[in-house]
Amino acid sequence: MSAMKTRDSKQEKQGSLWIFGYGSLVWKPGFRFRKSKVGHIKGYKRRFWHGDDFHRGDKEKPGRVVTLVADDEACTWGVAYEVSESQIEETLQYLNIREVVFGGYTTEMVEFIPKENNQDTLLALVYIATSDNPIYLGPASDKEIAAQISICRGNTGHNTEYLQRLVEFMRLYCPDVEDEHLFSIEAAVMNIFRDCGRQAL
Repeated sequence: MSAMKTRDSKQEKQGSLWIFGYGSLVWKPGFRFRKSKVGHIKGYKRRFWHGDDFHRGDKEKPGRVVTLVADDEACTWGVAYEVSESQIEETLQYLNIREVVFGGYTTEMVEFIPKENNQDTLLALVYIATSDNPIYLGPASDKEIAAQISICRGNTGHNTEYLQRLVEFMRLYCPDVEDEHLFSIEAAVMNIFRDCGRQAL
């Protein structure tokens, strides 16, 4: 975690810290922030390749949540939050528990590009789970991922709720963006529940 502290100290000198969320942080940041901006980062694709045995699953049936996978041709949309200097330490402590301890994520600094025109890019802290993590699940077909999501539940709620909230964010705030991976899994989950005669949520 020493690298994280070094990066954070540089941000603190600037008076604030920007944090980029692309999963549950887009609808539930859970910390106080000064402002937020919808936008994207380049060089990463969002994938349901990470396991979750706390928030959206358990030890026996880990859920599937998103992480970022390096891809020079891709970009990932989400929300960047500006945290004031006085809130940085408290915010990072909260996210360390939520994303690192229970989620298995590590941190990187990325360039964030706001959706609104004529706004400067900015550096933001992002949480990424890699294949080195013991609960990393890796690639699978859309149907396999959907089948796992449809049956998993954790301390925060059902795995399908996580999927649906992310879909809703993209359709509401990024309506012109076609997130094929996300929407294909949504369709596969809907098919599962349709076949079972149940609603997804």
